[in-house]
Amino acid sequence: MWGLPAVKLVSNLAAAAMLGSLVLALFGLRSGTRPFDIALDTASVGAAVFTVTAAIAAGMNLLAAFNPRLSADRSFGEQLGMFLLTLPLGQSWLITVLMGAVITLMAFGWRSWTGTLITAGLAAASFIPLATEGHSGDLAGHNVAVNAILLHTVGAAVWLGGVMLLVILRAVGEHRSAKKDADRIDLPTLVSRYSSLAIAAFVVVAISGVARTVVALGDWSELFSPYGLIVLGKGALLVGLGLFGAWYRRRLIPNLAGEKQKRSFWTLILGELFLMGAASGAAAALARTPPPQGDEPPAVQTAAQRLTQTPLPPELTLQRWFTSYDIDILWLVAVGFGAFLYIAGILRLHRRGDAWPVHRTIFWMAGLLMLLWVTCGPLNEYQEYLFSVHMAGHMALTMAIPLLLVSGAPITLALRAIRKREDGTRGAREWILWAVHSPFSRVVTHPFVAAAIFVASLWGFYFTDLVRWAMYDHLGHEWMIIHFLISGYLFVMTLIGIDPIPYRLPHAGRLITLIGVMAMHAFFGMAIMMQEGLMVAEWFGSMGRTWGPTPMEDQYIGGGIAWSVGEIPTLILAVTVGIQWSGSDARLQRRRDRHADRTGDAELAEYNARLAKLAEQDRQEESRIP
Repeated sequence: MWGLPAVKLVSNLAAAAMLGSLVLALFGLRSGTRPFDIALDTASVGAAVFTVTAAIAAGMNLLAAFNPRLSADRSFGEQLGMFLLTLPLGQSWLITVLMGAVITLMAFGWRSWTGTLITAGLAAASFIPLATEGHSGDLAGHNVAVNAILLHTVGAAVWLGGVMLLVILRAVGEHRSAKKDADRIDLPTLVSRYSSLAIAAFVVVAISGVARTVVALGDWSELFSPYGLIVLGKGALLVGLGLFGAWYRRRLIPNLAGEKQKRSFWTLILGELFLMGAASGAAAALARTPPPQGDEPPAVQTAAQRLTQTPLPPELTLQRWFTSYDIDILWLVAVGFGAFLYIAGILRLHRRGDAWPVHRTIFWMAGLLMLLWVTCGPLNEYQEYLFSVHMAGHMALTMAIPLLLVSGAPITLALRAIRKREDGTRGAREWILWAVHSPFSRVVTHPFVAAAIFVASLWGFYFTDLVRWAMYDHLGHEWMIIHFLISGYLFVMTLIGIDPIPYRLPHAGRLITLIGVMAMHAFFGMAIMMQEGLMVAEWFGSMGRTWGPTPMEDQYIGGGIAWSVGEIPTLILAVTVGIQWSGSDARLQRRRDRHADRTGDAELAEYNARLAKLAEQDRQEESRIP
């Protein structure tokens, strides 16, 4: 009875040690030192335990689901193979086990900065398979629940794993004296850096815990129902816990450098554990509270419900373009962090007397608001039912939103606002500089490569089974958003961005590239409009809509959106490149004028003297002619 929960508990603790140690090593320790190696040893051991316990949990799930007779004969092996290779739950456990084994080897054998970064990314990705199976796909809000589970487990792992690594590093530091200065642990600095990660992790854990229940309200009028009051009360509790955590960290971290180091350290560790327990308990209780509308699948499902796990929404009217929503908690959190960090950077510049252009702030915030509208608003609610809405969201993700975000110059702001580290570790500033100058960045930010990715993504997505994957699979949908947002951002940045990249074309080359992309984009829209068959026919043709255009008419409208409306941001790009070109010429002329003023028009005088000398030579030659 308690076997499977106990195994899952050990697996969760091991996963926390795996991911939390890697993240804290990346942002708090110096590569090549003993503390960094200890962190990766901790991650490797955590990954190994995670692998073994995941394998045991997979076997226990098989026993609980099918109750097979344990034996060494062929029948049990066939049942095990069927469970692991054909059933979604078994496939998730199998992928988790394999990923855990790979992470164990990578953390043990690949200890460079780049290797640790890739290992940490794979460790975070290892939470995805089980998150997708952690909520029944037959229940409303399935996508919200999947993203909430993923964010909750990743945030909790970073938070708890960091605490575990701090305890290990301090224990090792007490028993072994460091032979080199680089191997000594600067505990106050390390705990301060962990505190920043812990605050971010707490926010993610709190939001993901509340998100599912807020969406389950169904209507804002339910906010003041008994269930809604519980949501408000527990949400206020989580906010209070966060403020308490920030307060006690500010009081305890300075004491880590004094005589009360041991007492302050353990007080901080116990405080973190208390916060984790209270936050997780509140989130768990909130998730287990029955919502007003219940969380049971309907007895009879329509075709739309079977395909999307949600009821068919009402007709898309003008009012619903501004009032309907379907929250994607992953992008809600991303937009929130994007706005907070940008404003924090501006405030830091202002505190030291530097200014930041207001128009760049407006562009950035407008881009985030549009991203929120696309991923959490009416486009996200209707993109599964109307191809035209899906295409409108795609055009916004790949063209309009990048145009606004790139104009916000976030990389330049970050490099100006974030303090440079002098101890050999890497903070956000150092990782941004690494990303900008990495070989991979040199390739993908090359103007021709970025343009090729931009164009190939359009054709490759809609004329292969990638579009079908994005419709059927929640992971495919999230991949679609990330891919088109990044591909559009890279392309726009090579044209009009001021953020640093290895190479940019001259303005004439940018316009020529943009004209070529515009032509390919127009051909793409026309190709969609000229399609005689329905794209993903078993999806868009099976919704059973009684409102709106027919599926074929809707597809034609979608092609028209790609061809006409999608060209508006491209036209804005062309105008912007032209303005920048003109401004560049004007700045060049002003530099020449200033140089002439400094040198007293020496270059012009020398040029005139040369012309006069040539004229004199011509006159002398003419005088010699009889």
